[in-house]
Amino acid sequence: MEKAIAFIQQPWPWWVAGPLITYVMFSLLYYGKGFGISTNFKTVCCMLGSCKVSDFFCFNWRDQIWNLMFILGVILGGFISAHWLTPDQSVAISPATIADLKAIGIANPGSSFLPEEIFAAENVWTLRSLIFLLGGGFLVGFGTRYANGCTSGHAISGLSNLQYWSLIAVIGFFIGGLIMTHFILPYLIKL
Repeated sequence: MEKAIAFIQQPWPWWVAGPLITYVMFSLLYYGKGFGISTNFKTVCCMLGSCKVSDFFCFNWRDQIWNLMFILGVILGGFISAHWLTPDQSVAISPATIADLKAIGIANPGSSFLPEEIFAAENVWTLRSLIFLLGGGFLVGFGTRYANGCTSGHAISGLSNLQYWSLIAVIGFFIGGLIMTHFILPYLIKL
């Protein structure tokens, strides 16, 4: 029993998580469904009446109830995992990454998932946090709409369906992530 609890409290290895993701993808393909988290935002907007403002939101939102249940499961699973199945909040990162993060002003890299210098409650209303939260939120929202999907939709569902545009989007996600990590983030941290 102790081994089972220890297994649950650790990140699952690829040979457990990978087949589970494969099972979900095959199930979605079998039932003719696509996967993506951003679809839920579109569904909620449609439910709230955004169809009156934009034709983009005019569709039968009841066809997406399964996806809303999925996102509810993601939220509940994340909550349960964070509160009861994660014995240690520290993050295992390489010594080189720790040195790089210290060099740009993160005092205790790896001690938690969210650096206090950015995400502490007293830092929310600083210029740096507003740039991160509002600017980042706008870019994610705009990019998701412009790319016609989010990272999970393109990288998991689109690539497994061999969609060419998903491959282009995923390449763009990685290029954007590298630019952010190496050029923009160090500047924003020092603000």
